[in-house]
Amino acid sequence: MSKNNRGWGQNSRSVLSRSLFTGFVGGLLWSILGVSMYYFNFSQVAPKTFFLRSWLKTDWTGNWLGDIVSIGMAGVLSILTAFIYYGLFKKINSMWMGAAYGMILWFMLFYVFKPILPHIPQLSAMDIHTIVSTLTVFILYGIFIGYSISYDYHDTILKEKQKNTFNT
Repeated sequence: MSKNNRGWGQNSRSVLSRSLFTGFVGGLLWSILGVSMYYFNFSQVAPKTFFLRSWLKTDWTGNWLGDIVSIGMAGVLSILTAFIYYGLFKKINSMWMGAAYGMILWFMLFYVFKPILPHIPQLSAMDIHTIVSTLTVFILYGIFIGYSISYDYHDTILKEKQKNTFNT
């Protein structure tokens, strides 16, 4: 087996590991933005609404500690969403796919998973500011995750092709 054949396997693993790291960082960054939007009254829901308040009925989930724990949980869960994006859409090098992915995630959270997350208000009960601001955060999150993963994937392939062309 030549050195070039082994190289893509190593590059593929490094793209996956960078994608998972991107997911973790994206989860942290965009959940921090979600907490900020909640505190500045742009949104009626915060990340702690999804991650903690639906299952835990303790006082600490309603204060700053609940926000910190939910931000960490968002980072960890975001690794899974990045893995899913990597597996399904990494070859689509478009920011629009990331935006669509963010909208799909928003729809799943606020509509599909609503029965198991009782602290999330019904869409009809939310004000327009909450709907628009949360949808915007999810779209930006999807673009961050999606475009970062797709760009890295395509850039790695391009570099590998250039390296193979140079070596021959």
